[in-house]
Amino acid sequence: MKSQFVALSIAAICFAAFSARAESATDPAALSYTKTIRPLLTTYCGKCHGADQAKGDISLAAFTKEDAVQSDPKLWRNVLTQLGDYTMPPKSKPQPTQAERDLLVGYLTHRLNNLDLSKLPKDPGRVTMRRLNRAEYNNTIRDLLGIESRPADVFPADGGGGGGFDNNGDTLFIPPVLMEMYLKAAGEVLAAASDDRIISSKPVAAGKDAKGAKDKRQAARESITAFASRAFRRPVEPAEVDRLMKLFNQADARGATFGAAMRLAAKGTLVSPHFLFRVEKEHPTKDAYEASDYEIASRLSYFVWASMPDAELFALAAQGKLHDDVIIDVQVRRMLKDKKSRSLAEQFGGQWLGFNALNTTAAPDRKKFPAFTPAVRDAMYEEAVEFIDSIYREDRPLLTLIDADYTFVNEPLARFYSIPKITGEEMRKISLKDANRGGVLGLAGVLTATSYPLRTSPGLRGKWVLDTLIGAPPPPPPPDVPKLPDDDAPAAGLTFRQQLEKHRANPACASCHARMDPLGFGLENFDAIGRWRTTDSTGKPVDAVGKLSTGETFTGPRELKKVLLKRKDDFTRAMTEKMLAYALGRGLETYDQAVIKRITDAVMKDGYRSTTLVAEVAKSYPMRWRKN
Repeated sequence: MKSQFVALSIAAICFAAFSARAESATDPAALSYTKTIRPLLTTYCGKCHGADQAKGDISLAAFTKEDAVQSDPKLWRNVLTQLGDYTMPPKSKPQPTQAERDLLVGYLTHRLNNLDLSKLPKDPGRVTMRRLNRAEYNNTIRDLLGIESRPADVFPADGGGGGGFDNNGDTLFIPPVLMEMYLKAAGEVLAAASDDRIISSKPVAAGKDAKGAKDKRQAARESITAFASRAFRRPVEPAEVDRLMKLFNQADARGATFGAAMRLAAKGTLVSPHFLFRVEKEHPTKDAYEASDYEIASRLSYFVWASMPDAELFALAAQGKLHDDVIIDVQVRRMLKDKKSRSLAEQFGGQWLGFNALNTTAAPDRKKFPAFTPAVRDAMYEEAVEFIDSIYREDRPLLTLIDADYTFVNEPLARFYSIPKITGEEMRKISLKDANRGGVLGLAGVLTATSYPLRTSPGLRGKWVLDTLIGAPPPPPPPDVPKLPDDDAPAAGLTFRQQLEKHRANPACASCHARMDPLGFGLENFDAIGRWRTTDSTGKPVDAVGKLSTGETFTGPRELKKVLLKRKDDFTRAMTEKMLAYALGRGLETYDQAVIKRITDAVMKDGYRSTTLVAEVAKSYPMRWRKN
């Protein structure tokens, strides 16, 4: 069933005036679902979401008992956000009175805030055995062999799966061509690696038969055991070492040097499924069980670093200490201080916010936007990564993502932003005096990724805000909807905004655009590549006024940020969902609701700290338990 996750508190769902009315309504704790709430839902929602039809794949017909909200909180959060945002019922349908709407919102908010978590399903979910995606392969090779090489950059692109991330196990297939690439890459990276990364024990030279000296095969076995244990991210079994020793022995029998024979065994290690995949051992049970310490070490390292565990994580796993909340908390905070945590900004941040499109699909028209040079594009990407990375590395509040007084620029990007006195190619942190620019809404990379090649798109940008920042995406557009023009030139005497207003008049488009467009209009001062503008392509002043379905109006990015900060709990919940999906490598399910609520509550209680979010995800039940 398609639905959206939304916030848990009425202050996050509704705006101030609406909240004030709801607070004065009947005590929601005293309301009965069957006697009061269900009749209202039947009256105003039953025709479209009843037994006969389920528009948007949402049906309320089956919810007949008092535990309705408890039984499917995911669906009811969707209902709540639609009611709170005045987007349901559609304007063309009979509307509840304000008192009735307040009653529904108050009841649902109370029930969702007071779920009995002990009665929600407890299920860690199932994660398909995952191969390393391209970023994880590159990073693991770097940390295993100590070389700055990116062999996976030429591998086929990884597809996005549940949650929208390319580390989803259900989408990480191995086509035949990829196996050939693994073989080639293994040879190339091993040729570039130093002996001390592959050989941990060398045999004593002939004629030096000192007491206790190791023979060649004993030394090889020790080295293979050490190398394969790091590569497989766990202690290796004797039988696994035996198989790799066969490769060593074959090379040795052909007269290869000790180092060359070891490299052949290491090559066998790098094309093993136990290196290429994150393999976890299954237990003979249908019930959930705890992941092993080594599995938890890998889950932590690939979550925060997109790479293999380091020596400290391996040591803690060997000591059996990675089931301790305190130790996991300490490790997460240590890992975020490490420069390798930049991967969290690149892999999680880039896919969550969408600015990784700068390296793939974003293609502003170079003729219309000559300022979008390769140097500026690269700087846009680096600005976004450095900004997201600073949030976690410096343990800043998550709300800094919405409104910040700093960013990162180099000379090309500073010139693009019309910021003076910045020289050189190196990115550096600067203070911002313009409140319109700071935060993710002002990142040129995000603004470019949410535009078309020839023009801005209030719809795309508004959808991005709803989906990415609030966690309440609109449904996909209906088929056969008339297409808007590719550019923003006037047509039939209408400005582009007037053309969009006409498009919204289509009943099939109206409800979604009523939610998306006002948010996008607030960003219209930024052109299609994120530059500030005060006039549009026709020379007229930019109209950056947005009017929400609640009646609230705002103008420009500065005021849009204030609107979003009123929904900070929505934002926190949406980010929790995305980060949990990224960490788990799977899409979220109904049984994840209790986990999401626990994490969100902990983050809000701790002042919305960014490291608290990462640590709570790392300590969560599905991150430490598994089932077959």
